[in-house]
Amino acid sequence: MAEIIRMPRMSDTMEEGNLVGWLKKEGETVEAGETLAEVETDKATMELDSYFDGVLLHIAIKEGTVPINGIIAVIGEKGEDWKAALAAADEGTPSAASPEPAKEAAPAPSAPEQVAANPAPVQNEPAPVASNDSRVKASPLAKSMAKEKGIDLATVDGSGENGRVIKRDIENYKASPASAPASEPAAPSVMPFTMNGTGDDFEDVAVSQMRKVIARRLGESKFGAPHFYLTVEINMGKAVKTRAKLNEISPVKLSYNDLVVKAAAVSLRQHPTINSSWMGDKIRINKNINIGVAVAVEEGLLVPVINHADMKSLSQINVEVKELAGKAKIKKLQPDEMSGNTFTISNLGMFGIEEFTAIINPPDACILAVGGINDKAIVKNGKVVAGKIMKVTLSCDHRVVDGASGAKFLNTFKQILEDPIGMLV
Repeated sequence: MAEIIRMPRMSDTMEEGNLVGWLKKEGETVEAGETLAEVETDKATMELDSYFDGVLLHIAIKEGTVPINGIIAVIGEKGEDWKAALAAADEGTPSAASPEPAKEAAPAPSAPEQVAANPAPVQNEPAPVASNDSRVKASPLAKSMAKEKGIDLATVDGSGENGRVIKRDIENYKASPASAPASEPAAPSVMPFTMNGTGDDFEDVAVSQMRKVIARRLGESKFGAPHFYLTVEINMGKAVKTRAKLNEISPVKLSYNDLVVKAAAVSLRQHPTINSSWMGDKIRINKNINIGVAVAVEEGLLVPVINHADMKSLSQINVEVKELAGKAKIKKLQPDEMSGNTFTISNLGMFGIEEFTAIINPPDACILAVGGINDKAIVKNGKVVAGKIMKVTLSCDHRVVDGASGAKFLNTFKQILEDPIGMLV
């Protein structure tokens, strides 16, 4: 019996997935557990595995955005009538954003031509490119990887459908002397500034699934939760010395961010209101302290979560943050590694930022924005001396946290970092 393959929900916030490339062709044998396609979700590019044995009889959506539960393929026995199974399942199934994908005569557009949901009509759209066109066909993931590695796609043999270059082709690529250019191309002439709207003076970039969700969720947070902000300056002099001493005996090189995460976790245990969530008709005070650490990636921010951060050592926090941040940068984080946060830290100190405010990361009630450590003159015992100052700003959801509660948390956080021995007790 033919099995209908639908777009699965790959993360808790996913509403649609973007098919960026198939690793199996129609007519090929498929085993349960084999990867069928690559799907870009709101958080990562993930592999879609088959749950069935059989033959890939039909690919309904070759490329493009598909809502959750939308039909994307049919697997069954060789020669089986997949059209009957598709017709029986098609009624009431969410349709894909790409136009009439099931008709083989109308190939799906390539990734750069994909538009976000509800596209406006486009006039004078060029006809689809024939399969023998000289333009290189490649999945968006392959294009991104090739760009990062400096690989010319024209020199890569594609193993995907119709010679399409896919992820594994880039991973297995080996440059040959013949593929290297004889000389550097001449630099393009600088175009004068114009406002003619022809496209010479701007570039439209399709919105990724990740960016769509970032825009939606942060918009909901900023305009749905009444934010207020509290800022303190922290003298990091003792923290700098403590970190240096700890690194003499630590199995890993501890960072200032590790100290910040640990100090926040210890402070949250003393101030549970800050470790809370607004649930509409109730406030949820979380008993576990799970700290999200914002990580910058090419398409925005991902927030891997350090679970039970208050119960972990500085070296454990360091190892876990590095591992999760590394997976975030290559979009390999799993949904469970990005969920369950009760508090979030966003640190831009390494980028030279002294002070900033951050938008609360739902369902948290607060987020801590951490700036860099700067040398400044401070008054100590009536004398002006050199100090190492770090500014932090706590963004609070006023539906959950009042000014006094936020201030008490920041005072505890400040005291711990100004005398770090307190976080080790």
